[in-house]
Amino acid sequence: MDERQLRELIAQVKAGRTSRRDFIQAMVGLGLTAPLAAQMLAHSGVAQAQAPSAYKPTRRGGGGPLKLLWWQGATLLNPHFAVGTKDQEGCRIFYEPLAAWDADGSLVPVLAAEIPSLENGGLSRDGMSVLWRLKKGVQWHDGAPFTADDALFNWEFAADPATAATTSGSYKEIKVEKVDSHSVRVRFSKPTPYWADPFVGTVGMLIPKHLFDAYRGAKSREAPTNLKPVGTGPYKFTDFKPGDMVRGTLNASYHLPNRPYFDSIEMKGGGDAVSAARAVIQTGEFDYAWNMQVEDEILKRLEAGGKGRAVITQGANIEHMPLNATDPWTEVEGERASTKSRHPLFSDPAVREAMNLLVDRGSVQEHIYGRTGVATANFLNNPSRFRSPNMKWEFNVDKANQTLEAAGWKRGADGVRAKDGRKLKLVFQTSINAPRQKNQAIVKQACQKAGIDVELKSITAGVFFSSDVANPDTYTKFFCDMQLYTTTMPQPDPERFMNQFVSWEAATKENKWQGRNISRWKSEEYDKTYRAAESELDPVKRAALFIRMNDLVIGGRHIIPVVYRPRVSAVGAKLVAPLSGWDNDLWNLKDWYKEA
Repeated sequence: MDERQLRELIAQVKAGRTSRRDFIQAMVGLGLTAPLAAQMLAHSGVAQAQAPSAYKPTRRGGGGPLKLLWWQGATLLNPHFAVGTKDQEGCRIFYEPLAAWDADGSLVPVLAAEIPSLENGGLSRDGMSVLWRLKKGVQWHDGAPFTADDALFNWEFAADPATAATTSGSYKEIKVEKVDSHSVRVRFSKPTPYWADPFVGTVGMLIPKHLFDAYRGAKSREAPTNLKPVGTGPYKFTDFKPGDMVRGTLNASYHLPNRPYFDSIEMKGGGDAVSAARAVIQTGEFDYAWNMQVEDEILKRLEAGGKGRAVITQGANIEHMPLNATDPWTEVEGERASTKSRHPLFSDPAVREAMNLLVDRGSVQEHIYGRTGVATANFLNNPSRFRSPNMKWEFNVDKANQTLEAAGWKRGADGVRAKDGRKLKLVFQTSINAPRQKNQAIVKQACQKAGIDVELKSITAGVFFSSDVANPDTYTKFFCDMQLYTTTMPQPDPERFMNQFVSWEAATKENKWQGRNISRWKSEEYDKTYRAAESELDPVKRAALFIRMNDLVIGGRHIIPVVYRPRVSAVGAKLVAPLSGWDNDLWNLKDWYKEA
């Protein structure tokens, strides 16, 4: 389909002669994804239709307790300091964004009165600004009104470098203006196709100005409300024990009728994925459990009991192995893994190439993940339009040996290769979780055959994914040679997902290791390509830029993808829980209920 035909088809949708659904199906048939097709209509002035809610309860409350099990417990409850999904999910019980991403990758309003479009005057045709009209009558849990001042404050709070917010990447390069009491305009420094980032989804949860205003910048971590949230969500805060339990009770003043259904909520943290799956699917002790990183064979056995089920939701999460670009064993100006250092082994491309050849993705998929993990050579796997056709994965111990031998890495009497007096010895860390320990063992066995000595390190998930600045074992500090974990893509556009490799996002002591570039790999070409994608309005050219970014980091063997992981949740037999692969699990918590 050429540009003329595409414009004619869009015109038919605008005139009502072709339905949105038919247009989206036609675009999917041409290789686009549903979210991108919907975005094309939005940019062309076709208002986004809101899917009808399937929520059935006709009154607020009466549903008893909702019991959730997060085997990695939340460690703090300020969304701007959230480290990883577990903290984002804990925050989402109480805090809300202006808009969220549904299962189709379409935006739905939460604290916004409507989704901005060309038709309603919310989007500028030049891609330089977006006007958000806020919902009126919304109250914070303490009764204070929610206004444009709160949105403006969240921008100021997150953009301030002294705050060291994990969300800073979404706010530091924009300007936000208060238009009136319930409207704000976001201005961009250049044409911005991905305008639905600030104030949206996982990075968009808003905190109240009147409780955080006194704790700006360097004082931000001292705010009492970091541990006692006051939001606008369907549940009010009751109690929090970091890493263990989050409790809330029904918000009787919630801004939507008949919601929430449950009288109270508790999110239990700790344990492991297998016990969490068993507690929902087999025993029914809990209603829902997140992130079922469990061998597929075990899930199938548990499902046979009939008290619950494993629900697989398509998204773009990736289980991967970053190779440290910096030296984690030597301090530079008082900082380990400083960006001023280079890794003593991985600075040799032959070592990185060998490691890539020694990861048996096929065995990981077949023997561990099954339907819940697909072997991949790409970091960016979905939406499919952004998936690179250029990267291939290969497991080949012989080729790894040949590669190392040719680069001058010779075996010693102990079988371990060495070069220039330095042995090929590596420390490989991950969180304690059965699939990950099995994955580690598969890699270690292959490395031994290639003359690489690998020490395995397993860290309790609550520590590994902790936001504790003083803890040396967190994945953001990355004080080892390589590690294994899943990174999520909670939006259908890859812009924020791929900023994990830009130089200005490096996790450092200066930013309290809150930067998203945890491997600390740097590339001028990658940075330049990313900047170009930020302002490229042509969807085809923009997709090509993201494919190039994927190929730069993967082709250089700085990141080793293992399996693409669709989200897997354990859901009780009677629980209705609308899920999305493009946002938090709790993105639509207000619509959760139980069938009679």
